[in-house]
Amino acid sequence: MSISQEIYNFLWNYFIRPMYTREGYNPYNTLVYGFLLGLGIILTYDHIIKRFKIKVDERLIYATAPMVVFGSTMRALVDGKVLNPNPLILTPGIFFTAFFLILPALVADVKLKKYPKITVSWGLLLSTYPLYLFLTNMVRPQAYALTLLYTVLFSVPVVVYYKFKPFDRVFFLATLAHMYDLASTVVAIYYYNHYEVHWIEGILSEHFGPFILYPWKLLILGIVYYGVKYLIPNENERKYWYFATFVLGFAPGVRDPTQLTLGA
Repeated sequence: MSISQEIYNFLWNYFIRPMYTREGYNPYNTLVYGFLLGLGIILTYDHIIKRFKIKVDERLIYATAPMVVFGSTMRALVDGKVLNPNPLILTPGIFFTAFFLILPALVADVKLKKYPKITVSWGLLLSTYPLYLFLTNMVRPQAYALTLLYTVLFSVPVVVYYKFKPFDRVFFLATLAHMYDLASTVVAIYYYNHYEVHWIEGILSEHFGPFILYPWKLLILGIVYYGVKYLIPNENERKYWYFATFVLGFAPGVRDPTQLTLGA
């Protein structure tokens, strides 16, 4: 076998095929995607947030949430066999698609001093079609109901903690987004015999059950919060990393129950 064939087989087995088969993450694509994600976060902050002097607060979350709904729902519609597979709407391609779609609106918002109205409106407009397809192709709406129930249950301790010991508001919203993501994961595994696609979390849930992911998630979030808090002195940059944490929780939180509801 030639070297070029070996390279192709490696890329196919560990990067390309998992996009289409939903077989999940492996050590190779986990490391590469993690590196690219970190690089993308850094470049976005340096070339967009800093350049256009965007203040990172709850408004940035509200501005981008509709676009996250668009991207995650489009991805779920592929798994639900409502849309045909396309690299632009599969993971990780959908992240790039959503990013390049939202960027002009965000820049226009800042330039025209309308922030975040244009970005919100653009995201809502784009998300209309995939949400219509979702609502008209639901197979088991009880899956979404269960996800919302567990989201509330998992969020109660977080809300109580925040009430008595407030921490950064952006990270609070990010934590709630991750409770949403966690709820969808637990419902998928516990009720519908799915499996955790992420590498380490898959090992944990396989050996201890899906509910072990609750303390695991809180542990990781705690490490992220305090790590960023003490390593990044600049407040806007610190909040930006908390915002990135929100996106990483909200995106799969929207996608997974949508997949389940579509029967995927």
